[in-house]
Amino acid sequence: MALVHSPSGTAESLRAITLVVGVILLALLTLYLVGFDQGAISRTGMYVHELMHDGRHLLGLPCH
Repeated sequence: MALVHSPSGTAESLRAITLVVGVILLALLTLYLVGFDQGAISRTGMYVHELMHDGRHLLGLPCH
């Protein structure tokens, strides 16, 4: 049985890699917003901090 190189397989794997990287970046952004943003770099000040306050305590992350 011979192996045949398929260009469409490369495109599909590139799409899968792009999707995985996108999901990882979105997860890291969500973790930052919930766990680490203290309002220092948010343009809205403490709005994100207060919005995520209960989630932060639920996950056991300190925020005070």
